[in-house]
Order: sequence, then C-alpha cells, then structure tokens
Amino acid sequence: MPPSARSIVFLSDFGLSNEWVGICHVVMNRISPESPIVHLSHLVRPLDILFGAVLLKDSLPYIAEDAVVLAVVDPHVGEDRDLALETQDGRLFVGPDNGLLAPAWETVGGVRRAVEITSAEVVQQPVAESFHARDILCPAAAQLARGMTIDRLGSDVDPETLVGLTVPEPEIEPGKIRSEVVDFNRFGNVKLNAREEHLAAAGLDLARELAVEAVKASTRARRGATYADFDPGEYGIIVDPRGWVTLVRGNPASALEGLGLAAGDPVWITAASH
Repeated sequence: MPPSARSIVFLSDFGLSNEWVGICHVVMNRISPESPIVHLSHLVRPLDILFGAVLLKDSLPYIAEDAVVLAVVDPHVGEDRDLALETQDGRLFVGPDNGLLAPAWETVGGVRRAVEITSAEVVQQPVAESFHARDILCPAAAQLARGMTIDRLGSDVDPETLVGLTVPEPEIEPGKIRSEVVDFNRFGNVKLNAREEHLAAAGLDLARELAVEAVKASTRARRGATYADFDPGEYGIIVDPRGWVTLVRGNPASALEGLGLAAGDPVWITAASH
C-alpha cells in the first residue's frame, strides 16, 4: 500500500436500512481505492450531535493517528460549513461545523488549521443539498487519504470561529451526584455523564450499594464490574469500557425501560440507606 493511502474511519447516524453508508463508501473507494475504510458506527442516535461527539472522543485513543476521521451527524445539512481540519498533533478530521468534532479535537490539543471544503477539484457536482456527505465530505476525506494536502480543499477558516460543544458535567456534592443520561444501548444499559472520579469526589466510590432516583422511578443498585455480576432483573452500576458510570440490570432486563429514562433525563445517585 502506498504510504500516502491513509485509512478512513467513518462515523455517522445514517443507519443501515438504506444506501447512504454504502454510497459514501463507494465514493471514497473510487477516489482512494487503496485506503481501508473502517466503519466505527452508523447507529449514532439520529441527529444527536452530542451522542456522536462523545462516541468519537471516547474512540480516539484507538484510532490510528494517521487515519482520516470522517464524522457526519448533521441535523442542519446544507446550513453548516463543511470542514476539514488538522489538529495540533497532526490528525485529520472531516465533518460539519456543528460541534460534532470539537470534543475530539480538544482531546488532542486543539486545531492547527481548518478549511471550508469548496474546491472544484474535490466537490462532486451536482451537489445534493440534503446529502453533503456523499458529494462534499466523503470526497474530501478520500482526497486527504490519498495524499492531497488540506490547503487544496478550500479556503482557510479561523479556528476561533469553529462551533464548539460542551459535554455536560455532573453536579457533585458530598454524598450526592446529579447526573444525566447521555447514551443508552439496545440492551437497555444507561450511560450517565459521570465517571469514577466523580463517584470519588462525592464520596461514593467505596459504597457497595447506591440509591438511584429518576423522574419516573427509583431503585437501589449494587456496584459491580461486569454484567454477569447481577442476577436477572437486578439493578447495578458499573463503569463501562469507555469509562462512564452506567446503570444496568441483570440480563435480560432493561434499566432504561425499568426506570423510564430517555436521553437528557436527570438521574440522582446517593448512598443507599440501610
């Protein structure tokens, strides 16, 4: 494989029930056929920029540093600028200017250079206003992967003008955490915006059992390390592989359904009284 043929890591909310992922793949393959295309996920919750941004940020340590990262979650396609950017550590990202890329670039020290993708030698014509991924973002990612320099993609954008995104932090006080739901999966496991250090800051890290209160329901949840630590239907709290405090239930029950939770809902965690 030529040294210039970088891999492309692709994240989107496109789902798998139509041709969108496939047509993006073949567009990139036609431009840079030597580039492996790695599909990180296409099941980001529809239009949920925060969900996609957190997933990308958490995945970054496992993505090859020379890969071109293409991320598309774009509720306002056609309105946001289409960007390519280089971070301070030399990574390349392509995506809409809506905050989706911000947590990832902040993790690696910020943006060194950004351009708006407008070059006639890159953009496919005619551009479908509702499908910039196919006609603008994918061609740009593939051109970068085959060795094109970022300056040839379009005009420079001041990094200070890029749209940022703040991942909400939990509220911590002695013995209590106010968190919120940032993610959940098909098994009904609920990821909260809290990590092990937040449990420690609240003095809850050594508690063997915690009280969990949601808007619609409450329960007690035992601390554990993995899903197998809990009996069927039993509530538990683990730290998931991405480092997030996660509410689970012993299989095959669902913590999401049992507590009536949805993305953005508040969840309070305290020490369980005996």
